[in-house]
Amino acid sequence: MKSGVRDSETIALLMSGGLDSAILLGHLLRQGVQIQPIYIATGCMWQEAEQQAIERFLGQLDSCEVEPVVELEMPLADLYGDHWSMTGEKVPDESTPDEAVFLWGRNPLLLLKAMLWCSGRGISRLALGMLESNPFADASAKFFEQFEQSLFTATGTEVRVLRPFSKMSKAEVLELGTGMPLQETFSCLAPQRGQHCGACNKCAERAHGLRSLPGGDPTKYANELRLAGQFF
Repeated sequence: MKSGVRDSETIALLMSGGLDSAILLGHLLRQGVQIQPIYIATGCMWQEAEQQAIERFLGQLDSCEVEPVVELEMPLADLYGDHWSMTGEKVPDESTPDEAVFLWGRNPLLLLKAMLWCSGRGISRLALGMLESNPFADASAKFFEQFEQSLFTATGTEVRVLRPFSKMSKAEVLELGTGMPLQETFSCLAPQRGQHCGACNKCAERAHGLRSLPGGDPTKYANELRLAGQFF
């Protein structure tokens, strides 16, 4: 499945260190696109592990078409207080639905920071690795259209939000990631010493997706027994 992004203008990419944004970066590189990765530091429990994952993933790619990562600050502690994303307590486990991991206001805040940075530097496109299965209102086409218009009204500059994976399933995206160093990505809500916990909602989603691939799941989980046999 093709994304339709095919010219040489620099595209900014909001990276989290997880599978989807990492695969999107690799996918765009295969199309000859110059990429400016952006990471938003929020202070959530997984920040350090994500930053390290991005560094490892980009190091494995070693591409001159990827600019050095730009890190922007958007601390959320004053909004989230004692929320599990800040404390690591009562983190949604592998049995919880997607709705359990919703972080209210996070997408608009991250998007605003990244889009304003792009606007001030003449970058007119920002790519996100959101999938078809994302159930939240702040991942809808209507939301992004309105956000783009609001930014244009406020600044007089246009930054388009690209979502090349918005009509794709997780399995289709993972297939696009064939040959990429996916073992270096990170998607966990409660990292343990920089390692995937193996017990949270995101670890379960990761294991389920990667174990469906021919090469299986190369991830080392702190709680291997928690996930063992869960998807068979």
